[in-house]
Amino acid sequence: MSRALCIVLHTHMPYVEGFGTWPFGEEWLWEAVATSYLPLLDVLDASPGRVTVSVTPVLADQLAAPGAMERCAAFLREVRPESHRLDLEEEADPGVQVALEASAAAYAAAAGALEARGDLVRAFAAHAGWTSAATHAVLPLLATGAGVRLQLETGIASHRARFGEWGGGLWLPECAHAPWLDGHLEAAGVHATCVDWTGRAPSRRPFRSPAGPLLVPLDREAIELAWSPRGYPSRAAYRDTHRLTTHRHQAWAVDGAPYDPARGAEQARADAEDFARRIDERLADGGLCVCGLDTELLGHFWHEGPAWLAAVIAACEARGLPLVALDAALAEAEPLPAPAGMPATSWGEGRDLRTWSAPPGGRLAWVQRAAELTALGGAAGAAGPPERALRELLALQSSDWAFLTASGTAGDYPLERAEGHRRGLEAALAGRLTEPRLRGLAPWLSRPRI
Repeated sequence: MSRALCIVLHTHMPYVEGFGTWPFGEEWLWEAVATSYLPLLDVLDASPGRVTVSVTPVLADQLAAPGAMERCAAFLREVRPESHRLDLEEEADPGVQVALEASAAAYAAAAGALEARGDLVRAFAAHAGWTSAATHAVLPLLATGAGVRLQLETGIASHRARFGEWGGGLWLPECAHAPWLDGHLEAAGVHATCVDWTGRAPSRRPFRSPAGPLLVPLDREAIELAWSPRGYPSRAAYRDTHRLTTHRHQAWAVDGAPYDPARGAEQARADAEDFARRIDERLADGGLCVCGLDTELLGHFWHEGPAWLAAVIAACEARGLPLVALDAALAEAEPLPAPAGMPATSWGEGRDLRTWSAPPGGRLAWVQRAAELTALGGAAGAAGPPERALRELLALQSSDWAFLTASGTAGDYPLERAEGHRRGLEAALAGRLTEPRLRGLAPWLSRPRI
């Protein structure tokens, strides 16, 4: 294939199910279900095989947890109607009242859609071709090969058990890559992954690592059209997801006017046309444009995102711009040898690992490494660490705790969660926690070779 656009959606939520409620905790997941996953599934069902979807094992663990979707439904049918009612009592602006009524109707529709779909893991099964590490650890920051294998093998086992066939596509958490990981990826069966080599990759073609896996550069310019401070979501007509009512609803547009859904939808169509035109021009000389986005951007953080994606699919079709799944594009691409001497990279600040390793992240990288060395370094004896200890380690290793701490968007919640899992790990190693499960986390735990 001489040219193609590949949109890769990375679908992820840290393990919040059962760990706290408002303002932080499992309501994050319920909101993502209502505003992102359900509308996105409608788009994917209407255009199967056009978009690459990665679902992290830790998200699937939560979607499949006993009682989780029932609590989500109760949130949508009971909590959200009441919070809208309270806001409507306080808001005197007729335009804002109309926006709130539309918002309430959208949550009611989401509740109906969730009831109709029932099993969201099964709903994603037709689209989730790629997987990820078990709990979204920044793999280059792990301390041991055993720790890397624990994350990779547990995540891949989970995907195979839930979704069946797996073609070897794996989204590296935070796109964090270092060349020394490639041997572990190959051993785990990974055939392709995405890397952010902005300013470093000499071509839009994929690269073949000496260890075997394909390393596919993301197109940062394409990504920033949809995901940057000046990207499409900043347009005046879109719903402002930062300005909230007393009870945390979104009732205004970015320009401050009461939100008008028709106006937002018109802007989404215009931006989809602009995106398709720009990518068409970028690919005039061939190559792959790989646009990777967090799925939750579409709907949860950018209300009109699912409508934009549907319009992009239509605009590409009208232009004759090939929009294909990444696996299909890679099957026809001729890879180049991976450049030597590449540093550790990510799609975080500076395109390195500082977002998760610098002091603003609460120094959690060092806490996580110390815990890993304690759990996997032989201290547990010949039998190895108990399953509960491994699950506490997996939960502690999530990249989200450092990111949320550095961004300051979740109060003390991420540090409290990390400390809770660190203490749980110590207790499990000491024999004080003997139950092997940590709620529904990692049911297909793969014990690593130590």
